[in-house]
Amino acid sequence: QVQLVESGGGSVQAGGSLRLGCTASVANYMSNCMAWFREAPGKGRQAVAAISPGGGITYYADFAKGRFALSQDSAMDILYLQMNNLKPEDTAIYYCAARDSPYCGGGDVALTRRAYTEWGQGTQVTVSS
Repeated sequence: QVQLVESGGGSVQAGGSLRLGCTASVANYMSNCMAWFREAPGKGRQAVAAISPGGGITYYADFAKGRFALSQDSAMDILYLQMNNLKPEDTAIYYCAARDSPYCGGGDVALTRRAYTEWGQGTQVTVSS
């Protein structure tokens, strides 16, 4: 079973930036459909963004458009989530997720929790006002 490990969380003031990273215990695993989710206290797990290497498509939740960006390093061994102009409501634990396919299943599926079978342990992001 693959292990996903998140990094880069921390505390930042509103308007600041953070870059989260996700690595996998299996080489070239990032060629699969990968995503970031988040979970704030008292709220359910919410999709942030997903990338479908097979389809060459990136999906973003509405709140993430224009502020967050997914990218991968040239060896596709690390998935990054660049988060800019952070707001206090972005405070949450951020999780990396994956499915065993290079395709995310289309826009109706890519940003749903049920699409993913592998999950990391999460990294805390705290944004203060």
